[in-house]
Amino acid sequence: MNTSEKSSAAPPSFLARFIHWMFSWRTLRRTLLTLAGLFTLVALFFAEENWRGKRAWEKFKGEWEAKGERFELAAFLPKPVPDDQNFAMTPFLAPSGEAPGGDTNASRIRTVDVYGGSGRGEAPVVGSLERGTLTDLREWQKFYRSNTNFASPSEPQDPAKDVLLALGRFAPVLKELQEAGRRPHTVFPVHDEVNLEAVLSYLSRLKAIVLVLHVRGVAFLENNQAGEALSDVKLSFRLAEATKAEPLLISHLVRIAISSISVSSVWEGLARHRWTEPELVDLQTLLGSMDLLADYEHVLRGERAFSNAMMSRLRRGQEGGDVPAESGMRTVRRLFRMAPTGLLYQNQLRINQVCQLRVLPAIDAGQHRVDVEQSDQLADAPEIRKATPYNILARILFPAFAKCHAKTARAQVILDQAVVGCAAERFRIANGQYPEKLEALVPRFINKIPTDVINGKPLGYRRSADGQFVLYSVGWNQKDDGGQVVLNKGTTPRQNADQGDWVWSYPTAK
Repeated sequence: MNTSEKSSAAPPSFLARFIHWMFSWRTLRRTLLTLAGLFTLVALFFAEENWRGKRAWEKFKGEWEAKGERFELAAFLPKPVPDDQNFAMTPFLAPSGEAPGGDTNASRIRTVDVYGGSGRGEAPVVGSLERGTLTDLREWQKFYRSNTNFASPSEPQDPAKDVLLALGRFAPVLKELQEAGRRPHTVFPVHDEVNLEAVLSYLSRLKAIVLVLHVRGVAFLENNQAGEALSDVKLSFRLAEATKAEPLLISHLVRIAISSISVSSVWEGLARHRWTEPELVDLQTLLGSMDLLADYEHVLRGERAFSNAMMSRLRRGQEGGDVPAESGMRTVRRLFRMAPTGLLYQNQLRINQVCQLRVLPAIDAGQHRVDVEQSDQLADAPEIRKATPYNILARILFPAFAKCHAKTARAQVILDQAVVGCAAERFRIANGQYPEKLEALVPRFINKIPTDVINGKPLGYRRSADGQFVLYSVGWNQKDDGGQVVLNKGTTPRQNADQGDWVWSYPTAK
């Protein structure tokens, strides 16, 4: 090895190492100072953001509380009631292990299925006002005779009798519910920590029972047992009203679905001319007592309160209740846990602003109206039109509310039409035909004709060529189409809720 190679391999001198260390320390010092400055700026930003967000939310909340609004969840949760006064605590409906006597009732829950576990694809459809079709008991007779889960005689008899025999398997449960339905209150276990799985469980049970009551009620009507059919219809509406006190949108939508099935039972009896005058008076009173618009206002405020409770939990570092993973909300919540609390306050403010200034004003229960334009503009409300970190949650929540407004409006219209339908049938019984104009029903058969929820004007009405009548609302398009229906495409077409009129009429008599 030569001299030059030895020199290049020699270690750096002490002086060189010292100079290198000095410059490295200066660099490290500058880096640490820069990071400290950045952390300080971030801390100041968080403090400012937290102060501004909390101040803005508390100012909004205080102003509206002074006007009578309530934002805390406790104001909307139903109060506990004794079990013996609670319809929800009858053994069949009560959650497993909560019913008096410890009845777990798990096996009975699975047996209440009008299709007998075969699935809807293999069964006939039930009658429906929206489809304009009556329940075909002959098809249900064939279905039950081919299904080993239901009893049937050795030889076919009258379709109504065969269907009643098959549905006799549910008689003990339905009798229990008829008796428990006399209890004055219904409070399911809905708490601030909502378990959506538990909620959906009892909601699906309620709907399954109502389908059984619908088919059985039609069979009773055809078997000249209108009194028994009336009892089933009343129980159907009792089950629909079971979730009335719940401040949950999902409960409200299921209530609408159950009410729709229950009204279809009334409609079938009217189309078949099976109800007597006293029964019609009874039904008319029951239907007229239901105000979905007023109850919907309570639900909207309750949903807002649930959102506020969720935001409070997020600020405390909690997840905020039971939410399905596939909804995407768990990811959003975890991201917000890392954000300034002020950002959470700002999102809470936007949710409450949109609800107070846009969602609630579109529903006017006092005037019996739903504002279509205001409902349709919810997805483009000024507070959420442009995406910002302050409105990300509101932009997720509110676009669907226009559809909920429309569903509620339609359900209320159908209830109003059912009231008029009962009055018109009473007129037919007394006079041999339906009235030429609705005014002929007042005051003997009805005190006041309900106004159209959409435009505030009287419901449309005309006699049809076959001696029946067409009763209609102008519908969500706000256009009077003279009672014309627009059907959705499909194997079982329904009335299009967005186009055409919302019509109450009966199939042409055969």
